[in-house]
Amino acid sequence: MMVEKEKAKYWVGFDLGGTKMLAKIYDQDFKAVGSERTKTRGHEGAKAGLERIERTIRKALESAKIDSSQLAGIGVGCPGPLDLKRGVILDAPNLGWENVPVRKTLTTAFGCPAHIANDVDVGVYGEHRFGAAKGARTSIGIFPGTGIGGGCVYEGKIIRGRTSSCMEIGHIQVMPEGPRCGCGRRGCLEAVASRLAISARSAMAAYRGKAPHLLKQSGTDLANIRSGALAASIKAGDEVVEIIVREAARHIGRAAASLVNLMAPDVLVLGGGLVEAMPELFVSEVKLTAERRVLSSFVDSFKVVAAKLGDDAGVLGAAAWAHQQEQEEE
Repeated sequence: MMVEKEKAKYWVGFDLGGTKMLAKIYDQDFKAVGSERTKTRGHEGAKAGLERIERTIRKALESAKIDSSQLAGIGVGCPGPLDLKRGVILDAPNLGWENVPVRKTLTTAFGCPAHIANDVDVGVYGEHRFGAAKGARTSIGIFPGTGIGGGCVYEGKIIRGRTSSCMEIGHIQVMPEGPRCGCGRRGCLEAVASRLAISARSAMAAYRGKAPHLLKQSGTDLANIRSGALAASIKAGDEVVEIIVREAARHIGRAAASLVNLMAPDVLVLGGGLVEAMPELFVSEVKLTAERRVLSSFVDSFKVVAAKLGDDAGVLGAAAWAHQQEQEEE
């Protein structure tokens, strides 16, 4: 009598953060076998957004030639405050979503378990499992972008609150009575070291004639002064832009020192578009600043590294986190 071969199991990783939706299908060894990418459409409405998530996953399944019945689980990295227990996005301002039942919708649509997590958390988890922090006991990620996201993985688990994500590194105060942050407080790391903060200061410098290359190539519109433009400006000799970026990196280093004193991580992973565009600058400034401010016993206890996985960190981390959650529930 022939024994029926065990049904193959595949995992979906989905990244809802940033400006795109990215779905990838992974086999049991977390090798990608299919993918689909589409742009995020702000304020299209939660119903339409959930439908697009479903369509994107189905197209990724088609590219992998995998049927949904073969799925073992889905992991989704989501922006905004989340109710992790219920699998609900509570508020995603950039998408215009409130109280969106992602877990229930995807579980119903694909007939398999679905798990959500903060998009930066799964990015850090991806780097911890497969990337720049592989093998570490404790990994902390700092990802400067439009804001500044953070996450921590300790002994294979994402550090989180009872029902929500935590590690709001962008809202560590680094400048008492400093610039007002989008959260309403003053002096948050995000207010002085995010890509938006850097771009705003660089635009002022360009307007005043202090950054001629940046002015010529990108003007003073913040929408055009992105990470690549800042890196090109520095390479072309706009010294004031380099000063602005290095100062921002030192602010991140000050916050990183507090995190080292608190959590004693093996590895600090720096990621996001800014770091991808200027990895050596950010790694060197953050490392030097952090080493000068941590307790002397911690000086040689941690590494500062640039993330390795790029866009794959979030989707790979989300898929692996869903797998981890299912293993814990067995």
